[in-house]
Amino acid sequence: MNHKVISESDFLRQLADIRKTHPSLVFTNGCFDILHAGHVTYLDGARALGDCLVVGLNSDRSVRGYKGPSRPINCFEDRATVLSGLSAVDYILEMDDATPVRLIQAIQPDIHVKGGDYEKTALPEYKTVESYGGRVEILPFLPGRSTTEILKKAETL
Repeated sequence: MNHKVISESDFLRQLADIRKTHPSLVFTNGCFDILHAGHVTYLDGARALGDCLVVGLNSDRSVRGYKGPSRPINCFEDRATVLSGLSAVDYILEMDDATPVRLIQAIQPDIHVKGGDYEKTALPEYKTVESYGGRVEILPFLPGRSTTEILKKAETL
């Protein structure tokens, strides 16, 4: 069993103890399908903002909902296994919702991080994070590094 992957209910039960040793909680979410240098750089940057990085990893069903029926390329278990190998990642929670709002409300991270293709005030979770005194940080992407670009390149082979 992967020790970084934890159920939402178990994580919430342990949250008070986690905060004792990790007072600054950082949260991000995404699909993280076909992990690449852009993902690793982004996750390292997110982790550098606090003491503990929690990743809301989209379930296979939720990925299909916003990326289309051919995605994800890798199933949740495989994506979680690869993510768990990164030292920047402390916990991985499966996220089945279309947005992270509900999970953010439950966890109330100090910092919520998204990638550079977002405008923070346009995020559905922005008002939630602001409501409890958290902050939203937008980290830049590495140019030319995306799963979509990798898939396009693979199609030409």
